[in-house]
Amino acid sequence: MKLKKLGLVEYESAFKAMKEKVDKGLTENEIWILEHPPVFTVGVNKKNLLLPDSSSIPLFFSDRGGKITYHGPGQIIIYTLIKLVDYKINISHFVRLLENSIINFLQDFKIESHIVSDAPGVYVNNMKLASVGLRIRKNQIYHGISINHDMDLNPFKMIDPCGYHNLEMVQLRELGINLNSEEVADKIVSNILNDLKKYETTRH
Repeated sequence: MKLKKLGLVEYESAFKAMKEKVDKGLTENEIWILEHPPVFTVGVNKKNLLLPDSSSIPLFFSDRGGKITYHGPGQIIIYTLIKLVDYKINISHFVRLLENSIINFLQDFKIESHIVSDAPGVYVNNMKLASVGLRIRKNQIYHGISINHDMDLNPFKMIDPCGYHNLEMVQLRELGINLNSEEVADKIVSNILNDLKKYETTRH
């Protein structure tokens, strides 16, 4: 597994780079850790989609699963570029694996969290902390999970996050977790890698 720490990257640039790798065919599995400048992104589910009113924040239409969400500095993004031939796992199991990487991270801080049926992500006291959006193409999974860490949550109020009206957001700083972004990302990625080992095919 190749790990890349990319810093602050424009969403469109990261999206095109992922797409290019997947279109060519992944030569190895990769995890990217990064943040995005402010951007609203829309997934493939556009049913009853409500776009934000006039805003200086750009809007980008992506090919990931899900509806509309917001990315901005202080939110940790973990993209997983995975060849399914290397793992006996389907997309629903992979969503749960990503969710569990956050749930297990929070348990280390005695914070209870939960998932919601038909609304991928991780919630604390019914407030959303992390969002999941994935895509399968040519037997490869890409896109990933975003975790609100220490950011401006106000732009979420301009949209129905993930298609849910009045869904409140929460972030790690508000939960009393004072790690820096790199420390948080390293712990979550470690959880992802440990869980992925359970699904490795015999070719490993």
